[in-house]
Amino acid sequence: MFKRWRTRILLFLAVLGPGFITANVDNDSGGILTYSLAGAKHGYSLLWMIIPITVALIVVQEMCARMGVVTGKGLSDMIREEFGLRLTFILMVVLVVVNYTNVVTEFIGITGSLHLFHVTKFISVPISAAGVWLLIVKGNYKTTEKVFLVASLVYIAYIFTGVLSQPSWHEALLATVNLPARTVWSNKDYIYDAIGIVGTTIAPWMQFYLQSSIVEKGIRVKDYSASRLDVIVGSFFTDIVAWFIIVACAATLYVHGMQDLAVPADAAEAMRPLASDYAFILFSFGLFNASVFAASILPLSTAYTVCEGLGFESGVDKSFREAPFFYWLYTLLIAGGAITVLILPDAQLVSYAILSQVLNGVLLPVVIILMLLLINRHDLMGEHKNSRLWNVIAWTTSLIVIGMTGVMLWGILPGH
Repeated sequence: MFKRWRTRILLFLAVLGPGFITANVDNDSGGILTYSLAGAKHGYSLLWMIIPITVALIVVQEMCARMGVVTGKGLSDMIREEFGLRLTFILMVVLVVVNYTNVVTEFIGITGSLHLFHVTKFISVPISAAGVWLLIVKGNYKTTEKVFLVASLVYIAYIFTGVLSQPSWHEALLATVNLPARTVWSNKDYIYDAIGIVGTTIAPWMQFYLQSSIVEKGIRVKDYSASRLDVIVGSFFTDIVAWFIIVACAATLYVHGMQDLAVPADAAEAMRPLASDYAFILFSFGLFNASVFAASILPLSTAYTVCEGLGFESGVDKSFREAPFFYWLYTLLIAGGAITVLILPDAQLVSYAILSQVLNGVLLPVVIILMLLLINRHDLMGEHKNSRLWNVIAWTTSLIVIGMTGVMLWGILPGH
């Protein structure tokens, strides 16, 4: 009995990485700012989304992991082979544009976190960009993955921040299991922020990155149960962290009427006198860690996705000479993101970050629908096709997000 459990634990540790890392990059700079703004503007009233969105995240991520293990191919590679180069090219262009806004958001987070300690963005952004670039270009897959796993654990800081904020636990728990009043759906800001939460929790780029990581790690079908557990553990952990971020800001900023966050530093700065110096430090440190962490993975994910979709060589274990397009795209995304933050007015940083997450939410249904069309193909997946329950959850997620996007777009039309 002991030997069997020891074998299972060792197998889980061997495949630990892609699912846990990918899920935790959810809580990047854009995620932290989105959750913070949700708590500051709406109190506990968006907490009801955490449970259904966790279920949806597990289902979508598990689908990607299973396709990677069974087919040995990345998601964009499969889309090109099954739907053709034209659709793939259009999707890649849209994904690069959306991902670029997310990369900019990561450098916004770096700027905001270090600004709290009086470090100007003209110092923090270039140094961080160079460090992120060197980590990938000069590293290898195993080293990079270990760095990312350690960075994932730092998100525990936000759980402590939530506790130190002394929220109303009873009110927070009730808001988590009860639907909000119908009147919230006539609030344009509420819908906009709700789409942002969906987009930051189940970002389209994550699915491409996860499947590519599974393939690069070489996980086999017989080892898949441990890989699935990796995805589930990562999804639960990241959304528990998200819950605590919303709670922390609802308990401090919302109850004191501090609902407007103009720059990333506002959330932590405003929290300082309302909670404690410890909460301030943990929030700031968590934001910096999350921003650097995701500034590494987001461009990496984009480079993987585009190279797979268009047939170029890719992989951090390859040299610059072996995969020039992969490394140049990675480099341009980091350089472009850093330069954009340096020229953006500080007053627009948070609104830009939230917009990037809303764009994620708008693109998400397209990616999920393509995944569903692939994973239900018997010739591709065999006995590992989706179950009826998984199909219902994935289709429902897509249709709900499409509906929310339609309501949002209708609301911004003149006269509405």
